[in-house]
Order: sequence, then C-alpha cells, then structure tokens
Amino acid sequence: MTIPAALASFAVVAALLTIIPGMDTVLVLRTAISQGRIPAFAAAGGICTGTMMWGVAAAVGASALLAASEAAFLVLKLAGAAYMAWLGLSMLIKSFRRVPPTSAADLAPARAESRPQPRPASGRSSWLTGITCSLLNPKVGVFYMAMIPQFLPPDAPPLLMGILLPTVHSIEGILWFAGIIAATHFARRWLQSPVVGKVTDRIAGVVLIGFAAKIATDRG
Repeated sequence: MTIPAALASFAVVAALLTIIPGMDTVLVLRTAISQGRIPAFAAAGGICTGTMMWGVAAAVGASALLAASEAAFLVLKLAGAAYMAWLGLSMLIKSFRRVPPTSAADLAPARAESRPQPRPASGRSSWLTGITCSLLNPKVGVFYMAMIPQFLPPDAPPLLMGILLPTVHSIEGILWFAGIIAATHFARRWLQSPVVGKVTDRIAGVVLIGFAAKIATDRG
C-alpha cells in the first residue's frame, strides 16, 4: 500500500464516521446555537487538535509495537479489523431498530432550546472544551488505535502517517462542522431525523464491514 492509497482509503472511512452524529457533532451544534459561530469554530478546532494528538500517538505506538514484535503487531491489526467489523455490524443492527414516534411533549424542549439566552462568547474556553471532549473520549482513542495500523504503508515513516492521517480526518471534520455552523437550525433538525440516521448508519456499516473483510483476508 502506497501513501496516497492509504490516505484515500482512510479518507473514506473517516468521512463516513465524521458525518455520523456523535459527541463532537453535538458539542459544535450546541455551541453554535447557544454562543455563536466563532466559539463554535473554536470548539471544532479543539476537537481537531485532539484528533491530531490521538493520531500521532496511535501511529508512533503501532510502529513501536511493530519494531518489538511482528506477531504482536499482527494481533493488533486483526483486533482492529474485528473492531471495525463490530462497529459496522452494530451500525447496521441499530439502523433496523424501530424508533418510537416523537410526541409533541418531546419536541417542546427542543423548541425552547432553539431560543437560548445569549451567553458571553469565548473562543479560548470553547477550544479547551473541544480538545477536552476529544482527548477524554475513549471512542476516539479506540478508533485510532484500531484504524491507524490498517493504513500504515511498510516504508512510510510512522510519525509522518501519524500526522497525515488525522490531518485528512481533521479537514473532513472542519468541512462538516462548517456546514453545520453555517446552517445551524436546519442542520439540527436534519441530524435529528431518524431517516438520516438510518441511512448514514447503513452506509457506514456496509463500508466498515467491507474494509474489515479486506484487511482480514489481506496477507500482504
């Protein structure tokens, strides 16, 4: 696998996981609604900073494991493929579950929340909140420890890949967050739509299972 091929493959997986609503998306969305665009972009920047730190740590750690033991690295790689398959299967199962209809009482808090009282905007505090959210989110760490070994070309410097891979993820994240911030209220309703959730879960689930199968059967 070449560096461009690794980056292209990783970009597909990262893009699908980026658009699935999670803790980071909720944080940026709530910040945009309650504090405005600048703090929301600051929070997004903090999240991407944490992503970069996770990526570098995972790449360097995987490289050190490879240097110590090829067998241990293989176990880590297969464990990552298993995690990827489990994640994809979980998304597919979740997408076929029935969602109870939303009542008027359930919508009332959302309407009230869409008209928050203005709060003092602080880019620095929002950035700190974003990076804390990323660094203390175990799912981010597990994701990178599982994914990074799958996209490390044999001759590529691990530190370089540890920078390039999360950079790709961060660029996709910033573009996604920018779209959410630019259309806050529309994005809020859209992200909460059960149909959107089911479609994104199914697409991401199928792709992740496909990647896991390829990794598990690849002997190169």
